[in-house]
Amino acid sequence: MTSFWPLFAVAVIGTLNPSAGDVSLFLPVEQAALAEAAAVGDLTSMFALYNVAGALAGALGALASGIPAILAARHGWALASALRSGFVAYSIIAVIAFAVYRSLSPAVEAVRGPGKSAPLAKSRSIVLRLSALFSLDAFGGGFVVQSLLALWLFRRFNMSIQVAGSFFFLVGLLGSMSQLVSSALAARFGRINTMVFTHLPAQALMILAALMPTEHLAIACLLGRALLSSMDVPARQSYVMAVVPPEERAAAATVTNVPRSLATALAPLPSGAMLNHSSFGWPLICAGVLKTLYDILLLIQFRAVKPSDEEAE
Repeated sequence: MTSFWPLFAVAVIGTLNPSAGDVSLFLPVEQAALAEAAAVGDLTSMFALYNVAGALAGALGALASGIPAILAARHGWALASALRSGFVAYSIIAVIAFAVYRSLSPAVEAVRGPGKSAPLAKSRSIVLRLSALFSLDAFGGGFVVQSLLALWLFRRFNMSIQVAGSFFFLVGLLGSMSQLVSSALAARFGRINTMVFTHLPAQALMILAALMPTEHLAIACLLGRALLSSMDVPARQSYVMAVVPPEERAAAATVTNVPRSLATALAPLPSGAMLNHSSFGWPLICAGVLKTLYDILLLIQFRAVKPSDEEAE
């Protein structure tokens, strides 16, 4: 299949994602279910493990993405046909995921009290404000989703597919391992401080990567960014689940994640246009500036809004 519109339909229906993370409808449901399985003080640790598992799987997928090209070169196969095998593997893994979801118990869902109320009756204001800020962060991140970052590396430094696969494997590995530190930092400094003060240096490194003249220097900056940029993820997810009532967690996860997905989807349009006109790292600079603005606004608006486990300290 090479026509754009059939591929577009498959991407939408099949929730294909240009990044390595999940932006589908499963994400808010999973977050709400996980929050039911842990105490408020343990939420950051729980989400760290959840994200590490996903990031490691994504990193292994990035590493495996170079296998078809290697096999094609070794056996004389057509490269395009070999690369299509990745979609077959994607479909098989999706069937396995379906089987896992089917085995889950309904006990992971929050028990609602008697009567009906609005999904965000108590926490609407804080959730909407967080959603707006998270969308700004996601819009910035959309400038450097994995596929566009790979395109920039290809155009700027003529990087091979095999090297790119290894690079994104390291990015995923560093990002996932760093999240294990998030719970300790959040317990010591608070979730908001952890989110902001690990995120800001990551954005500085991304902007520096755009300015680097050589492949090795750019990769060093991007790997440094990967070591810091994901520490905020468990703290962010934990913060949302901790500041809303249990019966509103699913709605809060939806309202904070769906706009993020939409914002991420918008940013590749200007980012792609930039790369089409220049191999300079303008998308990385735009992403760094927008994400820095998000960090500053988040600190100003929510530093004093603490979950119950932080107020007791």
